[in-house]
Amino acid sequence: MDFLLSNVANFYIFLLGLVLGSFYNVVGLRVSEGQSIITPPSHCPSCGRRLTIRDLVPVFSYLFLRGRCRTCHVRISPIYPIIEASTGLLFLFSFLRATSIEEMLAGWLLVSLLMIVLVTDLTEMMIPDKILIWFLAFFIIFRGIYHLVPWWDSLLGAASGFALLAIIALVSQGGMGGGDVKLFAVMGLLVGMKIVLLGFFFSTLFGAIIGVGGLLTGLIRRRQPVPFVPFIVLGMLTAFFFGDQLISLYLNLLF
Repeated sequence: MDFLLSNVANFYIFLLGLVLGSFYNVVGLRVSEGQSIITPPSHCPSCGRRLTIRDLVPVFSYLFLRGRCRTCHVRISPIYPIIEASTGLLFLFSFLRATSIEEMLAGWLLVSLLMIVLVTDLTEMMIPDKILIWFLAFFIIFRGIYHLVPWWDSLLGAASGFALLAIIALVSQGGMGGGDVKLFAVMGLLVGMKIVLLGFFFSTLFGAIIGVGGLLTGLIRRRQPVPFVPFIVLGMLTAFFFGDQLISLYLNLLF
């Protein structure tokens, strides 16, 4: 009976993530273009046809339609199912891994922010201030209710996340965008100094490895602008979910 209830809970958590992932696509795409997230209703950007319920089932509609609009047959961006599936899996992973409700909710909040700015960065190469302001408010409310990290660590996380990237942005003269700086400051408020700094380390590590690999294989050209948020997503989630274990492993290897 417990096994059945556990599987039912896992299914609904995954379903919640899928549905929210679909909404995060809308938020990311519309906010970056200065549009309302409420009106007009979901529609094909090519032919303008209003989408029906069967067109809006996360992931499955994309697969059923073979990645094309039902009416005009224009190809649908694979970003939609990728964000939906990723949000569903990450919500479920946060739920399974969390040892407390505040840890689970913090994971969901972090995943939500990262999925939305991933959409805006992949489509428009930007991180809108409006999204960061909304999540800053959510994080402040969360920190007022739950104490995942001490209040001083939360403030240090925001300050260190902002300061470190601001220095890099000044030194590199454009190598780091202002949106990235503000993003790390907002995330630092939620996760604290240790995790936000570790997240930055992993973000740059993944960026360097994938960037060099892309140059060597010809997938990336020299001086080609590359979105940094995908690496931030990988780095911050690695730090949030596995940071303490990785730090302990590193210290054990040293001593």
